[in-house]
Amino acid sequence: MQPIEPIGVQEILDARDRLCGLVLRTPLVRLNLDDAPAEIWLKLENLQPIGSFKLRGASNAMALASPESLEHGVYTASAGNMAQGVAWAARRLGVPCRVVVPDHAPRTKLDAIARLGGEVIPVPFAAWWGVIQDHGRPGMEGLFVHPVSDRGVIAGNGTIGLEILEDLPDVDAVVVPYGGGGLSCGIASALRAHRPEARVYAAEVDTAAPFAASLEADEPSEVERLPSFVDGIGGKSVLPEMWPLAKSLLAGSLVVSLEEVAQAIRILAVRNHVIAEGAGAAGVAAALAGGAGGGKVVCVVSGGNIDAEILGPILQGRMP
Repeated sequence: MQPIEPIGVQEILDARDRLCGLVLRTPLVRLNLDDAPAEIWLKLENLQPIGSFKLRGASNAMALASPESLEHGVYTASAGNMAQGVAWAARRLGVPCRVVVPDHAPRTKLDAIARLGGEVIPVPFAAWWGVIQDHGRPGMEGLFVHPVSDRGVIAGNGTIGLEILEDLPDVDAVVVPYGGGGLSCGIASALRAHRPEARVYAAEVDTAAPFAASLEADEPSEVERLPSFVDGIGGKSVLPEMWPLAKSLLAGSLVVSLEEVAQAIRILAVRNHVIAEGAGAAGVAAALAGGAGGGKVVCVVSGGNIDAEILGPILQGRMP
């Protein structure tokens, strides 16, 4: 697979025009915590209609597709949030949608896919990861919308960076959950064009931190992945086609524990009345640990689709 070439700011500006009226321009609000190590701000992508930023990339990629390529519908591989983004966009366009999901996908996300009209195809994690690595699955009809390695997806995600700069022009750092790099690289591409001194960090969890391992090895690396309640990030490896872009754009990886993520979920709920899933709270956990430094730090709350049986124990101070 050829490496993804740098995303130009004009691609992101064009994506913003396509997404106007389709996605929510999400608010940027201050974290209500006096003893935080920085001035922490929250970019609330959990407020999108599907509860996740994935609506941006999916909608932009499908808007770029030709009518002929959509004739037999679309499909993607997703643990849940990209699936909802593709299903939402497919329903709007009136085309069928199928989703290959890993067998650990949470019920909240599976129910949402079905509610949006998507057909769910569950497979073991290794087979699901193979679809992402291979950019498709033999025998499946329709246009494959890659959840990460797609210029349209990355540019759509980059519109978040434009909004951050409009609301907080002197931002010092942005912390972004790292699943495959499509979100962090999109945001970093926007910031590189307009505020290159701002640092963009990946946030990973210590049960699966392939980007941190790849930075240490200076090459795309595989890691042992331990399943956890943090389902939206934490793959087995860095996608080779994303490695050059991520390495050039991101200032590093901030790795946090499951306990720190759970604490961040509690803080968001109690202090800001914000419901975040594990991946969505990972950046907040990293900023609270001081990893992004001082100054003005924006944490992208990437999604809020969390099962009640996971959220309940966390809010009660227990690990799910």
